[in-house]
Amino acid sequence: MTALDHGAPPTAPPAPNGIEANGLNVIAESERKGRARDLFWPWFGANVSVLGLSYGSFVLGFGITFLQATVVALIGIVVSFALCGIVALAGRRGSAPTMLLSRAAFGVHGNRLAAVISWVLLVGWETALTSLAVLATSTVFGELGIDLGPFTKIVALIVVAALTVGGGIAGFDAIMRMQKWITVITGVLTVVYIALTAGSIDLGAVAKLPSGDATALIGALVFVMTGFGLGWVNAAADYSRYLPRSTRGGGVFGWTTFGGAVAPIVLVVFGLLLAGSSPKLSSAIGADPIGALTSLLPTWFLVPFAIVAILGLVGGSVLNIYSSGLALLSAGVRVPRYVAAGIDGVLVIAGTIYVAFFANDFVGPFQAFLITLGVPIAAWCGVFIGDVALRRRAYADAELLDRHGRYGSIRPSAVLLVIVGTVLGWGLVVNGTAGFTWQGYLLGPLGGREGAWAYANLGVLLALVLGFVGTVVLTRGAVRRQESLPLPEAR
Repeated sequence: MTALDHGAPPTAPPAPNGIEANGLNVIAESERKGRARDLFWPWFGANVSVLGLSYGSFVLGFGITFLQATVVALIGIVVSFALCGIVALAGRRGSAPTMLLSRAAFGVHGNRLAAVISWVLLVGWETALTSLAVLATSTVFGELGIDLGPFTKIVALIVVAALTVGGGIAGFDAIMRMQKWITVITGVLTVVYIALTAGSIDLGAVAKLPSGDATALIGALVFVMTGFGLGWVNAAADYSRYLPRSTRGGGVFGWTTFGGAVAPIVLVVFGLLLAGSSPKLSSAIGADPIGALTSLLPTWFLVPFAIVAILGLVGGSVLNIYSSGLALLSAGVRVPRYVAAGIDGVLVIAGTIYVAFFANDFVGPFQAFLITLGVPIAAWCGVFIGDVALRRRAYADAELLDRHGRYGSIRPSAVLLVIVGTVLGWGLVVNGTAGFTWQGYLLGPLGGREGAWAYANLGVLLALVLGFVGTVVLTRGAVRRQESLPLPEAR
């Protein structure tokens, strides 16, 4: 074998007892285990968060009816998680993390751009989810009449950080066990929440919601996609890579898509009914997306609600911190996987302290974050899925670590597609949040930053389509040449 990229060891380094050693290395045959249906637990547990209820308010904020919002939510959630299902197929095929498999499309060194984008997105999601858990806990204590000042937030931060960072450091097996418990507990308590608040629905008010035009529908659709499946595509292979290569592909795709989509569909549709029934609730969600939901609850359920809120958010943040550590390694940081997860944990805690204790607004920066990073990650997703669609043979495992191998150091077409898709995409999205007002510079022919198409967020869709079509058209021959080379006899 030729010289290796030393940022990615070919075998897992030793790790302390009870902590997963595997990082960017390909999973050994002896460690591959499980069945496709096991993927249901991490994906359901990561997406059963009551934050999905608040998306009802976010989506209605585009000025559309309940029926329109329901259709948009169904399409956006299912399609975006189906993209995760396709990426998960690559994980089963290559038995390696998403950002290592991405090297086949971008090259061993060219992939560092994608890895950095992925890392920033995942750390941002971890910070958002951890912050929401802290804010929700503080609100619950306030509703109970217990005013402990900042002490409540401090304790909540310690608990959430311990669960999230501890799970991320421990690794795959610990996370899979956590997600089963989170799935059961949050699933049951969420059903109770729905039963307790169903009486707050005013169907008459919901029926009077104004109808939106095509631009509003597209904008809402893109927001749903970036808020759900597109936020996970860069991590989807991380949880299928332990499966035996003989696992049926349809099962991997189906259980990933179903596990990720089923809870958000129920939560968003019910959230649409709640938000459409009460403009006051919808407005309150803007300041505290989860804590505002406590206003509909009897006092006796506030503590269980805090539990379901915290666990649901931990379910998402623990998957994020695990994958962000892997992305950091793929970007070239030379530390063990569990150390990378610990580094990300420190950054998340610092970010959460700022959001929970000093920031005045959550939703505005959150939406700006989703759209801004949604553009480059959509471009990467298009390239990656296009590359997966072209491949007919297994990955050459060792050569994913070798810049002199068949995948090369840099594949210019993939890198350029992400750069061009991002530049064009940012020109077709708009953010009103301070620091992001430079976006939308290509909207002039469509009416400008104040025109009808301004908030349709076309840039995300353009980046996704450009990445996919460009890859299929430009790299078909290169992929065929790669696959014409013989695979090593042993892995």
